[in-house]
Amino acid sequence: MTIDTAAPWSTEEFEARLRAKENCYHIFHPFHIAMNSGQCNKEQVQGWVLNRFYYQIMIPIKDAAVMSNMPDRDHRRLWVQRILDHDGAEGEEGGIEAWLALAEAVGLDREEVISLQSVTPGVKFAVDAYVNFARTAPWQEAVCSSLTELFAPTIHQKRLDSWPQHYPWIDANGYQYFRKRLSEARRDVEHGLRVTLAHFKTRTEQERALDILQFKLNVLWTMLDAMQVTYGIGDHNSGAIARMTP
Repeated sequence: MTIDTAAPWSTEEFEARLRAKENCYHIFHPFHIAMNSGQCNKEQVQGWVLNRFYYQIMIPIKDAAVMSNMPDRDHRRLWVQRILDHDGAEGEEGGIEAWLALAEAVGLDREEVISLQSVTPGVKFAVDAYVNFARTAPWQEAVCSSLTELFAPTIHQKRLDSWPQHYPWIDANGYQYFRKRLSEARRDVEHGLRVTLAHFKTRTEQERALDILQFKLNVLWTMLDAMQVTYGIGDHNSGAIARMTP
């Protein structure tokens, strides 16, 4: 039996270390840097939107899996809102529909996006790995993995600030998803952070939490790796490989 001899971090130090993981967020990936600075061409922007749709439709499936492992009704009542945010409540459009509006705004065919036929295999592999983790991990660990939402408002705001300038050909009505997530992500992270800080108490547990968050950060980074290989970056590096159909 291994004895945990290291003193646990204080709640403040633990939270600071979780927040410091922002340095690994995919906003710093070369593809995303290029996209936010206007260096991507139309095909590359469309490729990002098309591939990211697979992530969007799997989010409520992931969240349903997390909720199915939650024994506590109060936590389920909070978590279910994430599913409604993406699927939409009855009579309301959610995040998936907002993402399809973005797809149409960048010139993609709605049915092509929904078909998933052009999703890069590497993106599917990374997203499926995340969903599988959420299904099989203890629910507190799955909640911890959602803490990339700590960093999400920054990335959404940067898109809202830079895309209209760099990509005037995008219909401005397509930006509603980014606008909605500014407030939704901040609300979601309050619950996720509260669960994580309360559950991971020993130093070993706290380090495990950092590893879990890094895993999720790696998922998002790997998705962009796959897109970069498929679409390249910029006009001098476009069409790196032929688009593959699974």
